[in-house]
Parts: sequence; structure tokens; C-alpha cells
Amino acid sequence: MATASATLSNLRQSPRKVRVVADLVRGKKVADAILSMQFTEKRASAPIRKLIESALANAKAQSLSTENLIVKTIEVNGGKTLYRRMPAARGSAHPIRKRTSMISLTLAEGEVKAKKVKVAVEKAEEAPAPKKKTTKAKTVKTNE
Repeated sequence: MATASATLSNLRQSPRKVRVVADLVRGKKVADAILSMQFTEKRASAPIRKLIESALANAKAQSLSTENLIVKTIEVNGGKTLYRRMPAARGSAHPIRKRTSMISLTLAEGEVKAKKVKVAVEKAEEAPAPKKKTTKAKTVKTNE
């Protein structure tokens, strides 16, 4: 199986925010991934779209068929952290960590796998309705 990859280092956005956008394209076809990044209103969508296009250009340079390429893996890891200080009361300073992200992306030839959510919905429809629990009335004996 032939693959093409691309990496992006030191994106000035925290990895936690970038992972939200990266999860949208994992396992999709390249054309669908690029289209979804164009309509996603997150700041990380533009760099990820450029990264997918770069990996697509690498695949063309390796003479791979670009029609059945999917986003096989996309990893977002923490990069270097820039440490800054914010002035605070009584001459003290609070630390500010400006985080960066490193994104690595791999494209591979393959089929888009079905989502597991659909299978869970089908199983729920086939299952019989749960039985209602009945409670028995308790009798209390008194000393009279």
C-alpha cells in the first residue's frame, strides 16, 4: 500500500483546539476532507486544509492515484511552548504558556469505513423493548 505524508511544525495554536478540527477529517476521502475544511469555522481549519493539499501534492509527485486516497492518520502533538509573563498585583508576575502544535498527516489508498454509530442504531432498533420492573408492596407488622 502506497502512502503520502506531510507534516506541519510549530502551528501557533494549542493542540487541544487543533484536535477538534483534526477529528473531523480522519478517515474521510481527500476531496471530502478539503471541502469540510473550507466550511469549518475554526481557525485550525485553514492550516489543516493546506496540509492535506500538501500531502495530495506529495502523492501526485509519487505518481499515486489521487481518486481513492483517504486521510489514514492525522496526529496532533504538542510543540514548543513559548513562556511569557503577565504583570500581576504587588510586583509579581503570572506565567503565560503560548502553546504550539505539530501535525502529521498520512494519506493512503483505500475505502472509507462505515461509522460504528450506524451499527449501534440498527442494533437498538432490533432489540426488544426492556421489561418494566414491578415493585411489590411490603407489609409492615405492628405490635398492637
